[in-house]
Amino acid sequence: MKAWHFLRKSKKLGYRDGRLVRVGHTFKTSDEIIMCQSGFHASVNIMDALDYAPGPIICRVELGGEIIRGDDKCVASERTVIAMADATNVLHEMACWSAERALKRIKNPDPRSIAAIQAKRKWLLGEITDAQLDAARDAARGAARGAATDAATDAARGAAWGAAWDAAWGAAWGAAWDAEWRAQSRRLTKMVKELL
Repeated sequence: MKAWHFLRKSKKLGYRDGRLVRVGHTFKTSDEIIMCQSGFHASVNIMDALDYAPGPIICRVELGGEIIRGDDKCVASERTVIAMADATNVLHEMACWSAERALKRIKNPDPRSIAAIQAKRKWLLGEITDAQLDAARDAARGAARGAATDAATDAARGAAWGAAWDAAWGAAWGAAWDAEWRAQSRRLTKMVKELL
């Protein structure tokens, strides 16, 4: 079964194992495999793998031997790395892309949020310093805090709408979240495959 797995920059296994991961090498265990406890983990969906990422090194892996499938990850007695790359810049670019998609759904987004994305892209190209990027991020956080306060006030006013509104909103939000998650998964998979 093919899946995705992230590593730290050191390219070493975690959980006090410390062995160096190399393309083409198969790690095996004869221990009982237990989800979240023992064995070699990976996720079929790249976004699920990203949730568990300890660092930016992306690996395309083949799971073998005994395999247990969970909701968002698998554990196996064998894991072979097929391809590996440092996805640092891809992950930063993916964050910019996702943020831009979110801002497109807002009427009149705060210019500080837009500037923060532009600053991140300039930083990726080496056109601005870490300090300049931090300043743009801090300004965007100020915008986000203001928006959160406004949203909390609106939510307090709207509490009278009751459970019917909450249920309808929850269903719409769930569908929108699922659609966005799938779009992000497709985009990140494409970007990483081009990197590998």
